Amino acid sequence: MGFVILGFIVMFVSFIVGKAGPELARLRPFAKGARLLGIILILLGALSAGIVQIEAGHIGVQKLFGKVQKDVLRSGLHLINPLVEVVEVDIRTVNYTMSGTTDEGHKSGDDAIRTLSADGLEVIIDLTVLYKVVPTDAPQLIDKIGLDYEDKIVRPIARTEIRDNAVNYNAVSLYSTKRDEFQTLIYESIDNEFKKRGLLLENLLIRNITLPASVKQAIEQKINAEQEAEKMKYVLQKEKQEAERKRVEAQGIADYQRIISLNLTDKQLKYEQIQAMKDLAKSPNTKMLLMGGDKNGNLILNTN
Repeated sequence: MGFVILGFIVMFVSFIVGKAGPELARLRPFAKGARLLGIILILLGALSAGIVQIEAGHIGVQKLFGKVQKDVLRSGLHLINPLVEVVEVDIRTVNYTMSGTTDEGHKSGDDAIRTLSADGLEVIIDLTVLYKVVPTDAPQLIDKIGLDYEDKIVRPIARTEIRDNAVNYNAVSLYSTKRDEFQTLIYESIDNEFKKRGLLLENLLIRNITLPASVKQAIEQKINAEQEAEKMKYVLQKEKQEAERKRVEAQGIADYQRIISLNLTDKQLKYEQIQAMKDLAKSPNTKMLLMGGDKNGNLILNTN
């Protein structure tokens, strides 16, 4: 477009010089060449303005006299109307993060989402939104919203849906058992809002949920108590097993003694006594053994 404007300026000056009075007569021989140069510049400008290259991962939205055209230009080289203005739009996946960690998100400083839970506690949420522009809906997006759709759509809708849905959950539930359910719910809500405006939500990631210090301490105490309870449960189970083992062992000894008492006779006892004494008599330290006798009297064994 710059060549076209410059060409018109050169032609305008050449016409003025051609119509000028005697004071510019010496410049008239150059007027004809200037007109030719102006025509060449206009042609070059029109040719360059009619050729546009769209980079990979982008599309071109065409605007003619301020009106957005429905047809989009895909990546590559295109021959277009020189009067058309082309706006390049990135259609690759964009990562938009809102985080409490400094310089981790798109906004500098603490950009985490602060919201209230159902029990009135403040919950701080770090969120990442993965989205991209739908190519066929890009003209509508540019026409109604403009190129700053990230600040006008992505950020406010994500933060609003987080706050609108968090009030339905207790803080502890958000932190633990209901986290996946909450993430699914806000994904569906944000996805519906994005689709209405030409954006596609690819994924939604709840990076971190921070609870008030008092609640976090109470959760840790509860976890410790549960661990202690599990430990005591294990100890009691082990003690019960040991008691059962001892009971079985005692029952076995009692059964053994009962069986022996029923089957052991006096003759058997006398025989076992004699055998024991014989073994004792073999000891070098034994001099004499006195054995309790029966009705026939005591039995004295001299080991010398």
